[in-house]
Amino acid sequence: MSEQVTAMTSVAGVRWGLVFYEQEGRAFASVTGPETRTRTAPVPEGATFTGIDFAVGTSLRHVSTPALVDGGIELPDTTGRTFRLDGVRWETPGPDDVEALVDALVRAGTVVRDPLVAEVLRGDLPTVSGRTVERRFRAATGLTRGAVRQIERARTAAELLAVGDAVADVVAKLDYFDEPHLARALRSYVGRTARQLRAGTGGAIGLDLGQRLTS
Repeated sequence: MSEQVTAMTSVAGVRWGLVFYEQEGRAFASVTGPETRTRTAPVPEGATFTGIDFAVGTSLRHVSTPALVDGGIELPDTTGRTFRLDGVRWETPGPDDVEALVDALVRAGTVVRDPLVAEVLRGDLPTVSGRTVERRFRAATGLTRGAVRQIERARTAAELLAVGDAVADVVAKLDYFDEPHLARALRSYVGRTARQLRAGTGGAIGLDLGQRLTS
């Protein structure tokens, strides 16, 4: 809970998102970008949050996703009821209103999608050249295909370790070369060791690990 935690480990992630929070009677909204590394993020005291993660391959019509990588944009003119995005005022969502907001953003063309990215992620073979695939993939996601695979694999490894899988089993299951290879990935992308993940220690972390974490 935010009133008990002042900082947390932010885990690398391949999705962009929208975050809404209120603190001391003030409302804030921001666009968050994909993150290529782990970091320590402050948690505003007493704040309440609503967040939306958008699918890989979607993007905002008026914002370049590569420009959001390892950063973000604070949205102006945010109130407790509305926020401004793409020149339009939208109702600030609560937890039960997220899907309706996403649908509205898609219908308005504010959120767009490159179908080629979805094809690539499904493992389909596109009809365009590899160079075109890489260019469009990076334009839509801000990341290379290799970076997306590495980050997603490290997050999956963390989830498996947190529910009790043995380190050797995770190495084999996710095709890491060896345990040091896995350890480097966890350090870079998750900010935890395998031992910490299996024990549930290390403090608050921005990843749903399916277990209670302790300090």
